[in-house]
Amino acid sequence: MKLHELTTQYVAHKQSMGMRFRTEARVLKSFCRTMGDVGIDQLKPDVVQAFLAGNGPVTRFWHRKYEVLCGFYRFAIARGHVDISPLPRTVPKPPPPFVPYIYSQDELQRLLIAAESCQHSRAKMQSHTCRALLLLLYGAGLRISEALSLTLADVDLPSAILTIRESKFYKTRLVPIGSNLVGAMTIYQSRRLREHPAQPSAPFLVSRIGEAVTIQAAERAFRRMCLRAGVWRHDGSRYQPRLHDLRHASAVHRLVSWYRAGADVQRLLPQLATYLGHIHIASTQRYLTMTPELLSEASRRFERYAMEETL
Repeated sequence: MKLHELTTQYVAHKQSMGMRFRTEARVLKSFCRTMGDVGIDQLKPDVVQAFLAGNGPVTRFWHRKYEVLCGFYRFAIARGHVDISPLPRTVPKPPPPFVPYIYSQDELQRLLIAAESCQHSRAKMQSHTCRALLLLLYGAGLRISEALSLTLADVDLPSAILTIRESKFYKTRLVPIGSNLVGAMTIYQSRRLREHPAQPSAPFLVSRIGEAVTIQAAERAFRRMCLRAGVWRHDGSRYQPRLHDLRHASAVHRLVSWYRAGADVQRLLPQLATYLGHIHIASTQRYLTMTPELLSEASRRFERYAMEETL
């Protein structure tokens, strides 16, 4: 059987079981494009390993491709299309886990100032839209895809509620927002409707010509803001600060504020998980990078607890 035909069957099989399988489908599509229109039994280990290796260093995406192909070859072997998998038996050690960039309050202020001053006649995003996006990602802890998918109807400012529809885990959730964010979004919405009148189903965040903002346009605008604000990573990490790291910073700063307020952090963590749209609290824990500030607050809390126990 041809490789393309079998991968199509495999993707359809997985999606019929209720899985989105979108990232996996993209990997398999790339695999088919690289291998060419050949029979599944014609693929040799060296060409498959070359696809896994790619052109750069081993990253976690190497392991992601490997996992996808493992599943695909189990499917192919179970149906008698091949007898053995050509995948390597020795798997390289994965690189260290990615550490998100946690913005300081000063850096957040500089980014907002940069958003106001990065107006460019050829830029797809206007400065007030850039600012609104930054505030939504940090102030409401949204994913970039969630912020860009908001419609005018989803942003209920009188009730201070955002409706996040069909997010990462097929869930729709309500996200309450604070008065400061409501005020900022009210100003943005007023200007957005004045410049681009629209129906409630239209995107909340729009480009200069009134179209939905794409992730690519948002990331390009963010790179310009980082350069103007001098927000850059100097620890040798492969990845520079990202838009998604605003969500990480939001979670970490919330935890720090709870520690400082003497709140019961363990009791509040499930609430934070729900707010962020996580099904399991373990997903939220990955956001809580141990910054020096957070570690200091946690240490103070433990010290107070230890002292009380010994008295």
